Amino acid sequence: MNNFSDWLYEKYDVDIFININEFTAGVSTIGFIFGAYMAETFRGAFLAVDRGQLEAGTAYGMSRWMVFRRIMFPQMMRHALPGIGNNWLVLVKTTALVSVIGLADMTRLAKEAAGAVNEPFKFFIPVAIVYLLITSVSELGLKRLERKFSAGVVRG
Repeated sequence: MNNFSDWLYEKYDVDIFININEFTAGVSTIGFIFGAYMAETFRGAFLAVDRGQLEAGTAYGMSRWMVFRRIMFPQMMRHALPGIGNNWLVLVKTTALVSVIGLADMTRLAKEAAGAVNEPFKFFIPVAIVYLLITSVSELGLKRLERKFSAGVVRG
């Protein structure tokens, strides 16, 4: 965008400036990146379901919605949950990086507070505990979902 605006200014004396605040930039950037990762996770999960299963549901007289709800979705989720869990946990950790663009998150506030009083452990330990708590609760929820969607699947 900078090259284009520079070219416009040099060629036609038109000066363009687009101001995007930190929150919008951070949310849209993380959203685009993890939206692509999640789309790829779901695409792979949909392709992992055997087409014969879907044809069998149709042969039994199920509607397309019923085939999706009773056959496709449970099997697709079994394949997608590891990728969803991985993407979710990386996303939680990535939110700390928005402090680089100036957005005040827990990590940045802890860094500023630790710098003011020269006691980093006093501020970074609670932030680490909060992240640990978020990831632990997420991991427990993902394990429960994996157990639910893997019912009847023989492991071995």
